[in-house]
Order: sequence, then C-alpha cells, then structure tokens
Amino acid sequence: MPATAYICDAIRTPIGRYGGALSSIRTDDLAAIPITALMERNPQVNWQMIDEVMLGCANQAGEDNRNIARMASLLAGLPVTVPGSTVNRLCGSGLDAVGTLARGIKAGEIELAIAGGVESMSRAPLVVPKAEQAFSRHAEIFDTTIGWRFVNPRLHSQYGTDSMPETAENVAQQFNISRTDQDAFAYRSQIKAAAAQQQDRFVSEITPVTINRHKQQTFLFSQDEQPRTTDLAVLSGLPTPFRTNGSVTAGNASSINDGASALLLASKAGVQAHGLKPRARVLAMASAGVEPRIMGMGPVAAVHQVMTKTDLNLSAMDLIELNEAFAAQVLAVTRALKLDDEDARINPLGGAIALGHPLGMSGARLVTTAINQLENLDGRYALCTLCIGVGQGLAMIIERL
Repeated sequence: MPATAYICDAIRTPIGRYGGALSSIRTDDLAAIPITALMERNPQVNWQMIDEVMLGCANQAGEDNRNIARMASLLAGLPVTVPGSTVNRLCGSGLDAVGTLARGIKAGEIELAIAGGVESMSRAPLVVPKAEQAFSRHAEIFDTTIGWRFVNPRLHSQYGTDSMPETAENVAQQFNISRTDQDAFAYRSQIKAAAAQQQDRFVSEITPVTINRHKQQTFLFSQDEQPRTTDLAVLSGLPTPFRTNGSVTAGNASSINDGASALLLASKAGVQAHGLKPRARVLAMASAGVEPRIMGMGPVAAVHQVMTKTDLNLSAMDLIELNEAFAAQVLAVTRALKLDDEDARINPLGGAIALGHPLGMSGARLVTTAINQLENLDGRYALCTLCIGVGQGLAMIIERL
C-alpha cells in the first residue's frame, strides 16, 4: 500500500489585477509571502526537515528565472539546507507541484514538503532574441505575459499556434457553445464571487499583503482585486476582438493577474513528528493531452483518468473547482462530462473569470479553496481541474479528513 499524502495547511495571497496592487512586488518576493505565512501558522514545525519545496510558475522569463522555488524559499527564511525546484506545466503548474510532491510522499521518499505556485503577469518582461547571423539588422520583441513566443515553424505548420482566446473560439465553434450561454456563465461567476467576498468566505485562505507605495502610505491588501460589478447587458455588449463574428470577449474570459499560494504536505510520519493536523489527503492526479487548437477540452480526459485511478465518479464529488480559463471551454467540458451548466458544485464561490488567473498560482489556488470549502460544506471529496496551453488537462481529487 502506498503512503498517504496529507495536506496540513494551505494559504494564498489575494489575487491582484494586471498592474494592480501586487504589481510593485517582485515575483520572487511574492512567492515567498505564502511560504512565510505557512511558517508563521505552524511554529511547531522543524523547518530544517522540509524535504522539498516545489512551486509552479509558467513564465520564468524575468524575476521568476533561476528556479523561483529556491529563491522564494531563501527569501522566506527557510534554512539553506532546504532544496527547491520549479515546475512548468503552464496553467496547471501549481496543481502539478502539489500532485508531484504528493507522489513523492506516497512513494516514501518525502515526509515533509511545501508545494504551491506563483505568477506575476504584471511584471512579465519583454524579451528580444539574439541575432541568428552576424551583422543582422533584424530585431524582434516578444511580450512574455502569456502565450506563444519564439514559435517553432514546424510546430506551427503541424498543429498551429492559436492564441489562448483563439482556442476558446475554436472550442465554442466546434462544441456549439453560444455567446449567450458564455455570458450567462461569466455573469454567474461574478455574482458568486461578489457574494463570497461579502460573506468573508475567502478570509480563511488569504494572507494579507502589506503594500509599500512610493511617497504614499502603506496599505494592507487583503481581498481579491479582480471581481467587478457587472450585468448581462454589459457583458452581451462587449466586442469579440479575437475573431470576426466570434463569441469570446474580455467579459467571458479569465483575466491577467498576479498571486501566489503555498501548501504544507506531509506523510503520516511527518504529521506525527511535527505535531500537524491533516486537513485533507491527495487521492490521485492525472494528466492528459488534446489537440493544441482545442486546449480547453483537456480536463475531460484528465477527469476520466483520475476517476478511474480512484474508483470514484463525478456523483461522489461534493465540490468541483474547475479553472475558468474561458466560459466557452468550461461549458464544453462540463457538458462533455454530462454536468448541468448550473451545477451548484461547480465553483460555488466563483472562478477565474471573476477572481483572476495568475497562471502558475491557479492550480494551487484551486486546492486551497477546495480544502476550505469542503470544511465549510462538511463535504468529503473535491475535484480540481484545469485546461493547459499547448493542449493538456490536469485533474486531482482530494478527500477532506
């Protein structure tokens, strides 16, 4: 029998808007914030005994280069003897970090670990490739915030290199997801997130961040910045900039954001040695590949695989945290899984369309939110799943203890 991978604590920063409250914080400093919070929340832990720190990060072209997990560990004050590694599965990076370390615990090679993810899309740099020929007068510049750069012509010719919104348009067209349904889903996400904030439903999972502003007073950033008041009339009037006569808009897509999350994982021996109280356990994780042009459909196969691994089914899930990259892909996925568009288990506190989608953080944020909401709902099982650029899906099932 494999060992059990317990999740003992989980915390995140608020999610900041692009160019918003968190944009003044270096990415490595941002990643250190939830790690520091874990240390403060669990003072009885001997932090020398952490076997591994693994963070997901999708960009890694700026301040998040040079293994941000290691840099953040040092900045957070973990001992220099604690190792760290960074994983990149694009939007699934944070969830992949949690699942990978859980697998290490199950294999008996890890007893105590920190998993999580970070992304500062506000601070993603512009990059310029080197000239390929001497005395070249040709120059290119790429924005690393999101999407393709340094495209391989062979890959483009074989699979295409559609932008993320274009893949959502592909999904909407191929799976007959109407603009009306997309806008209705986006509206529900905003309404649920607004209600959750008013009811302080996120307070237990957020560590406030002190923001120092040049020549201004510092302020405490403690609430997700992205949710906004809207209505269906406004959503239905937004343009479709990604395709003529398309259906994907800024209102029914996730946004560009900043944030970080960290979780404390342990084996049974780790729990006992450090006086920890397990809150949940990771049952299984599964990944799958799909055509890059319809990358949003990745969760379908991944969900089927993780259900097979655990001998469970969707009806057993008390909560489904499905990352809202685009309303079109969420609806296509849920319909393929034979779920109702308004299934109350799906993102009951809103999702990425309302809360935001800091790429490397999002998967870890799903698990963090799921643990807190299982406790609030007195539920047992949660499914966390995301679509991933270049055509993948990732899914994990956790069980509350």
